Amino acid sequence: MSNVADTEHPTDDGNSALQTADPAENGGEAEEYKMALEVAIETVGPCKKHVRVTVPREGIDRIQQDAVSELMVSAEVPGFRKGFAPEKLIERRFKDEIGEQVKQKVLMHSLEQLADEQDLDPINEPNIDIESIDIPEEGDFEYEFDVEVRPEFDLPNYKGLKIERPVREITDADVDAYELEFLEQYGHQEPTDDAAALGDYVIVSATFASKDKVVRKFDELSLRVRPTLRFQDAEIDGFDELMIGAKPDDVRETELTISIEANNIEMRGEPVRATFKVLDIKRLVMPELDDKFFERIGVSDAEQLKNEIRNMLERQTTYQQRQTTREQVLNQITASADWDLPEDLVRKQTENALRREILEMRQAGFTSREIQARENDLRQRSISMTRQNLKEHFVLDRIAEEEGIEVTPSEIDMEIAIMAMQAGENPRRVRARLQKSGMIENLDAQIRERKAVDVIIEHAQFEDVEMDPPTDRDIEAVSRSICGSETDTEVEAESADEAAES
Repeated sequence: MSNVADTEHPTDDGNSALQTADPAENGGEAEEYKMALEVAIETVGPCKKHVRVTVPREGIDRIQQDAVSELMVSAEVPGFRKGFAPEKLIERRFKDEIGEQVKQKVLMHSLEQLADEQDLDPINEPNIDIESIDIPEEGDFEYEFDVEVRPEFDLPNYKGLKIERPVREITDADVDAYELEFLEQYGHQEPTDDAAALGDYVIVSATFASKDKVVRKFDELSLRVRPTLRFQDAEIDGFDELMIGAKPDDVRETELTISIEANNIEMRGEPVRATFKVLDIKRLVMPELDDKFFERIGVSDAEQLKNEIRNMLERQTTYQQRQTTREQVLNQITASADWDLPEDLVRKQTENALRREILEMRQAGFTSREIQARENDLRQRSISMTRQNLKEHFVLDRIAEEEGIEVTPSEIDMEIAIMAMQAGENPRRVRARLQKSGMIENLDAQIRERKAVDVIIEHAQFEDVEMDPPTDRDIEAVSRSICGSETDTEVEAESADEAAES
């Protein structure tokens, strides 16, 4: 069974008891104990099966006899030399140990045989409460469990798709504009007596109320005056118009609507009144472009800086081109994917979907602010996006199987090396962080799916169209939610830590 790891994807660690086992790894036991299992499988929900297994007494007795025989050789019993204690005494003295061993082996062997004989195709471990299971002393043994399985569907036609490919010519004006955006990361804020202007920072206290009840309050927020202010579960268009001209002690109010996919179900789609009291105004002072600064950012002079900025824009253009192309590919290959997915699976994968997008944006060289803006947008659309991403994964996984696509260790190493180089870190540190966060499996799935998309693109028919201009630079993204919960706060803190590391 192939790995599934992100969007995103159900986690399959490659060790599921329902995977087909290699008899050689178990000394041939799985083949030796071929039991006459009785299996009843019932569909109980989208991609969910209820399985009832009956193990015949004959199979249990054989496994129990083997367990007793093994103990007779190794058990130490007072009054007897090792290996010479009577069988009945061994059975009585080590009853609990034998019972536990028999239970483990009966379950393991029956699940392995079930994997060989039934076409379940699970995506995670079966939900079995082992502690509550007891093997009867007489008669057959019956147990049951629920398991999530891959959806069944016909593989769509994925060759010869018609795709619109966005193209963009990077001009000197584009380079100048993005250089300013890049340098702003190294600027510092200074207080100003002027009224707030576009690009300034307003230090505010903020209160959000719904139906005259305060749902969230921030004592102090630093917000940049941009056209759009985006929280994780809502956004304010025209934020620049709201704040331009403001001075300390001014109060500005506006209305917003909570995202229909906010974590707080009761607040989805609800109107909220936002009240901002201005505490202070600060203006961004750009860094001085001298030799000391150039050395700090790793370039020799202004010309090399512009070259690096152009390279960054080219990488971002390639990323955006690929994302747009990929989106069209995925929309076409999932157009007929009308099958449902279990809600538990969707919820579990929502955060993985978000982590994958952040990972890809980091690889493409986007700034922390741009990543935060995209993250907030994704959070507002996360549930429906995750459902779509899961369907995309299952279809791409089938295509990868059809095309014989695999991910090699060297491909994983190369991806980590690229990420480390772009972040200025040691590859071993990057790998350790990915493993700790569980994102190494995401990386494997990302590469495999990317290779599947490459196969589709290789056989696609393209028409070049002009790329839409970027819009994220008009957005001030805040790593906060308006209808936050304790879980939201934990995720926000994690996101802030990741942004600080990037």
